[in-house]
Amino acid sequence: MKIITWNVNGIRAALGKNALDWAFARQADILCLQEVKARPEQLNDIQRSALKLPYAWNPAERPGYSSVATFYKNKPDEIKAGMGEPKFDVEGRVLQTVQAGFRLFNIYFPSGTRGHERVEYKLDFYAHLLKVCNMLHKKGEKLVLTGDFNTAHQPIDLKNAKQNKKTSGFLPEEREWVQKFLDHGFVDAFRHLHPEKVQYTWWSQVTNARERGIGWRLDYFLVSKDLLPRVKDVVIHDDIKGSDHCPVELILD
Repeated sequence: MKIITWNVNGIRAALGKNALDWAFARQADILCLQEVKARPEQLNDIQRSALKLPYAWNPAERPGYSSVATFYKNKPDEIKAGMGEPKFDVEGRVLQTVQAGFRLFNIYFPSGTRGHERVEYKLDFYAHLLKVCNMLHKKGEKLVLTGDFNTAHQPIDLKNAKQNKKTSGFLPEEREWVQKFLDHGFVDAFRHLHPEKVQYTWWSQVTNARERGIGWRLDYFLVSKDLLPRVKDVVIHDDIKGSDHCPVELILD
């Protein structure tokens, strides 16, 4: 089973670059897109025809903002938008689907780069999500969390760690929340399999950072420990263009 996650930084822009052709050609069982920035009805006929799989969509109330979409080969047993908290759900950041023995969360975590208030919102988002996950784990569910976490967990996960200690995305309090998920039954699948590998999933478009190898690993697959035996690999496709993020692929038994 293959699951791909990709922050496309606008699905209409990605379709205009034919960027999603690669994703559908991979024949993934599930494709999770973040920062879609559109509602399905905003796509024209040509754009809709390029979507090669059925999908679930959770758009933000604010037009042209945030939003996630999950494409799937097999219809999920359950589809749920959001996580039961209106102040987060209005931004269209979470889609849950259940199939193949686990619950998949497609998540576009908030960014804290617009000031202290958004950092606090981001930390509250982490806290509420972990509360939801803890309840699901107690019920015996196996979980996969994927998407743009908007946080680099460890110094190995960004090029210039020392220079970014006070930058949102690498603040101690943000990194601590990623660690809390790992302390509550989750495993960072890529880092588990590749403990010393330096590879990034996001690059600033302002500074030609991608060409200069100056990036951050912001896109993750966190899996419940009980699912770890099914994990065969996590591949960061950093050669694929079309967004300021690159796609990441989880391969399961």
